[in-house]
Amino acid sequence: MTKPSILVIGRTGQLATSLKELGGDRVVTVGRPEADLQAPETLAAVVDAHKPDFIVNAAAWTAVDLAETEQEAAKKGNHTGPARLAEEAARRGIPFIHVSTDYVFDGKKGAPYLESDPINPVTAYGRTKAEGEAAVLKAQPQSVILRTAWVYSAHGKNFVKTMLNAGAKNPRLRVVGDQRGNPTSSDDLAAVILGIIDKIKETGWQDSYAGIFHATGSGEATWYELACHALKEAEKHGQTMPEMEAIKTSDWPTPAARPADSRLDNSKLERVFGQKMPDWRESVTRTVNTLMK
Repeated sequence: MTKPSILVIGRTGQLATSLKELGGDRVVTVGRPEADLQAPETLAAVVDAHKPDFIVNAAAWTAVDLAETEQEAAKKGNHTGPARLAEEAARRGIPFIHVSTDYVFDGKKGAPYLESDPINPVTAYGRTKAEGEAAVLKAQPQSVILRTAWVYSAHGKNFVKTMLNAGAKNPRLRVVGDQRGNPTSSDDLAAVILGIIDKIKETGWQDSYAGIFHATGSGEATWYELACHALKEAEKHGQTMPEMEAIKTSDWPTPAARPADSRLDNSKLERVFGQKMPDWRESVTRTVNTLMK
């Protein structure tokens, strides 16, 4: 068995699970209490125990609405903890890959966001993730930050699984149709991260690798369009297609505001690392097929 060379923080999350499945023996995933972003003092020992060549932070505080009232915990999970992990990576000369979010933007641009666009988070979650990006890059200049969005998979809790379950039980579903973004398979994101690591191993660290990159599924959708596609794929496996209704964000109020249009432009990722994710429809179809078997 090869020695694990990639340490992934976030053992049970969607992305960590995908990284382990795709990366095999070269990936080791760790989580709480062994490695806890809420308890940064745990992080040095876990890095020393595994002595990785690369560290991937796939852990975060992702409860968007709860972050509005649990701001200190969200800050630890998205800012303080990742910054400490980046410090430990820098101290040992280990390249660091950190996952961020489309929520650093307010969704008002009206076109896909570039990495160079000014950020303007409108939620506590988005603010803590934005602060985390800056802190990580300051702590470890050899960091790749990947902003992603609308992550789903065949495992864990996510929108696609929720819609399939709801569609199996309800003859009619109402889904928000005025928020636009990029659905992203955690398997596709994991494949990109492993591809980035392979590129760094091949070329050695290059200055162009440092900084922020957008990494989402190709193409765009509303939540309504994503739900409809997933449920039409489920129908091919014998599940009854419910009657679908697109509703407005105002019809489904949440404690934290959602950006209306948080599409991300991925061209920098392809230009620098040669990585391009599949069309989201292909990946949703693959995920539904896995779930329905």
